[in-house]
Amino acid sequence: MSLIQFNRIALIAVDSDPGYTDGQEDAGGQNVYVRHLGEGLAQQGLQVDIFIRRTRYSQPEIAQRSHNLRFIYLTAGPEIFIDREDVFIHLPEFVREFQRFQQQEDIQYALIHTFYWLSGWIALELKQQQSFIHVHTCCSLAATKRQEVSTVSKQFATRLKVEQACLQSADQIVATNPHEESYLRALVSPKERVYFVPVGVDTDRFGGISREVARQTLGISEKAAVVLYVGRFDSHKGIATLVRAAARSQFLRRHLKLIIAADGPKSGRFNLERQRIHEFVSILDLTHRTEFPGYLHEKLPLYYAAADVCVAPSYCPTLGLVALEAMASRTSVVASRVDGLQSTVIPEVTGLLVPPKDDMALAEAIDRILLNPEWRDQLGLTGRLQVEIAFTWRIVASRYHQLYYSLLRQSAPDLRLKTTAFR
Repeated sequence: MSLIQFNRIALIAVDSDPGYTDGQEDAGGQNVYVRHLGEGLAQQGLQVDIFIRRTRYSQPEIAQRSHNLRFIYLTAGPEIFIDREDVFIHLPEFVREFQRFQQQEDIQYALIHTFYWLSGWIALELKQQQSFIHVHTCCSLAATKRQEVSTVSKQFATRLKVEQACLQSADQIVATNPHEESYLRALVSPKERVYFVPVGVDTDRFGGISREVARQTLGISEKAAVVLYVGRFDSHKGIATLVRAAARSQFLRRHLKLIIAADGPKSGRFNLERQRIHEFVSILDLTHRTEFPGYLHEKLPLYYAAADVCVAPSYCPTLGLVALEAMASRTSVVASRVDGLQSTVIPEVTGLLVPPKDDMALAEAIDRILLNPEWRDQLGLTGRLQVEIAFTWRIVASRYHQLYYSLLRQSAPDLRLKTTAFR
């Protein structure tokens, strides 16, 4: 029988490799979230294994990232990147590989934390074969996302059923913003099974460079009114709304510079959106005003710092990492009033909120900030303070650490004798 290790935690993010860096494949907020959470928990003494589907032949089964942190790559389907919409059919193989790995290592995880519905399905299957505490972070919900988009994915019905099953069976559901917390509490009984943990941001990486130095480094004019978007080429991210707003801006004929720092896979729906946005920029005669720097990674802190305004125009609920990274960089934010953003950006204090898909309101909000440089700087300073108070990864990891400790203590009265990580 495998030994249950109470201080070794399994995080499952089947579709989001935390080893990816910004701009690679489908590297979005969930990748960043899982990576930093794993690192934070490891620094606090937990032994953390993050399980991901292998997407490259070069990925080893076990990648030791630090003393207490391992990335475990399991083969499930072709060892190439595939859209998350196509991952579902390969999940039974992932479950078998997960069990094989436990047998190989002679361990059984006492607590498994899953992210997004695909990983939630894996936990539901594992529950039929072994006992463990299941913690689930939705990241986004199909029910709320459906309210904001006109089309649904081919897996929409399946996703709804899986999310409902996770809400009913998971030992703890984690909400990443207060609005999601309220929504989940209305669905989950008892309501105590819903726990709120905010998203974090790397305050060491962002915020260490001034606007002047950043612009000198990037070759951007001091006179430029820089409006920045960071994210993937994805239709629900609202890039088209931002482009229309830029065309309405009072600064269009002056010094406007629109930077669309978007990337993603070079195929499928992401590539179609990339082509659509490039065509849209051309049609609205914004080509000479728009820059597409593509994959940033190491330069990302420079672009945040160089911007006057960072815009997060998403149509759908989001983790809100881009807004937090901009705030950490002392850059004002204009964002859509959707979950993950409206609980992060404080209107008139750290930025402005506008209705999603409203290019006129977005243009007016951007211009308000650009027309008042002193207020722009004050918004940025307050945003940085807000991040330092409530949104560092140390704070996030500590809250998860407390949650895991509470759940494990309830399940094992003699836990203190079995682990040193939770002392």
